[in-house]
Amino acid sequence: MKQTVQKDKLMMLFPSDEADVQEFFYILNGEMELKLNGEVTMLGPDDLISVKNLEEVLQITAKSDVTFLSISNAMVFHSLSEDIKELRKIGEIVERKDKYTYRHSSRVSKFAVKTASKMKLDRQRVDDLFIASILHDIGKINIPEEVLNKPGKLTNEEFDMIKKHPGDGADMLRKTAYKKLADIVEQHHERINGRGYPFGLKADEILLEAKIIGVCDTFDAMTEDRSYRKAYTSEYAMEEIRNLSGIQYDPEVVEAFEKVLQQEGKI
Repeated sequence: MKQTVQKDKLMMLFPSDEADVQEFFYILNGEMELKLNGEVTMLGPDDLISVKNLEEVLQITAKSDVTFLSISNAMVFHSLSEDIKELRKIGEIVERKDKYTYRHSSRVSKFAVKTASKMKLDRQRVDDLFIASILHDIGKINIPEEVLNKPGKLTNEEFDMIKKHPGDGADMLRKTAYKKLADIVEQHHERINGRGYPFGLKADEILLEAKIIGVCDTFDAMTEDRSYRKAYTSEYAMEEIRNLSGIQYDPEVVEAFEKVLQQEGKI
């Protein structure tokens, strides 16, 4: 197959249950960053990758638009459904409305997948988490642009609008073939002490995938500029999340996420 991946998009290759599965990639143009076991390798035109007997998820990020040829003896290729394409378009509209969160969902999805890999989640759960994290903020389509970009403190009425977006996003998903992901999206602002929204769920009432998105979402929000403040450093953001481990955030998720940041050289 000849495939094209856009700049900053993440590809994942998963360990297979079948020992004879092998995949081969030949890069025609562009640059890709490959990460495995904490090691980083840059790949460009005429480089090739041969993959067999993976023990953990292999993550490949397109550093530019990339075109490559791929060969596999496993049924690994599938195109996104029309439902997901339409939902992703909504996500892109949201990020254009909110100038401070451009590419936010893409960054959150990368952190979420890497954290889930550290926690040894199985392939299906990582796949579901990846799509849910890409779509986690689509409910913001219903929030006025002036509220999303307000430089000052939100009124109670405005914050109530914000708190509706997990449920609105989940409702959109429930009308598609991906309705099984709706609960993840709906719960990504829940916190283990019951102080989150929209339902005030606690501890194990919250899906692990939603807990992962919650931590990654918080970190990305803190480390990017907002209308009301400048970005915090990665070290400061991680310290704040660590201080809330066991209070707002699941300790196992925080531990795995911190290891991802250390491997990435961000802290």
